[in-house]
Amino acid sequence: MLLPATLDALVDRALAEDLGAGDVTSEATVLPDTRARALALAKSELVTCGGAVFARVFARVDPTTEVELLVEDGSVVPAGTVLWRVRGRARSLLAAERVALNFAQRMSGIATLAHRYVAALPPGARTRIADTRKTTPGLRLLERHAVRTGGAHNHRDNLGSAVLIKDNHLVAAGGVAAAVARARAYAPHTSRIEVEVKTFDELEQARAARADVIMLDNMSDEEVREAVLRVAPDRADGHGPLLEASGGISLERIARLARTGVDVISVGALTHSAPAADISLELELEPDGARA
Repeated sequence: MLLPATLDALVDRALAEDLGAGDVTSEATVLPDTRARALALAKSELVTCGGAVFARVFARVDPTTEVELLVEDGSVVPAGTVLWRVRGRARSLLAAERVALNFAQRMSGIATLAHRYVAALPPGARTRIADTRKTTPGLRLLERHAVRTGGAHNHRDNLGSAVLIKDNHLVAAGGVAAAVARARAYAPHTSRIEVEVKTFDELEQARAARADVIMLDNMSDEEVREAVLRVAPDRADGHGPLLEASGGISLERIARLARTGVDVISVGALTHSAPAADISLELELEPDGARA
């Protein structure tokens, strides 16, 4: 998923935010050599994600802490499932708890929501559910991993990974034809050229310019169906554009949109609006764990 150095950098920044001034409560109330164990419990049904990040937080706080991952990422588990087990110094467990849970709850929440969107596709549908760049600053790698864990797909990684001509590019470039022509002249042959359209007039311009992918922005189900019909002749020989529906797409629309024949449905809500999964860490002292 991530290079260890990259993962450690993310974890260390989060720990610095939470532990930069120490943990005054644990230092004041818990004896230094007290040992404890804890169980991470799913409090509701969820798709597990972020176990490796959860474990890494405890390791960065205290390398002697033991973490056992009991459930694989991507597993759909019922409420009450024990996901991970932790053992070590009580102060270390308490210091790492919040950051570890923040990562795991965020990632599992995204994976759970992505799973719901994918499950809403009709049987046999070839439509892909994809995320967008509407991610938490600094956490895109983790959130995109969570999307994949939930069974959905990733859109472009960043502004340098693909050509996606959006509405403001069209304004700055002087229209669809000019923007696509310039992009085709500039982009490497390995890069598809995608253009966002809001109207059927722009759709026809994108067809004429032979865009590789056309994003249908904020179109109704009926408009998406009409766009699919219009592009069908271009695709008869297998070389027409892919069509992507995007913009304010709710879970309830997924089945209807997939039945129009659209290729991709991109959903910003997978990352910007996913509720955190309900996971708790329940701690208890080990036998003879409280020492004078």
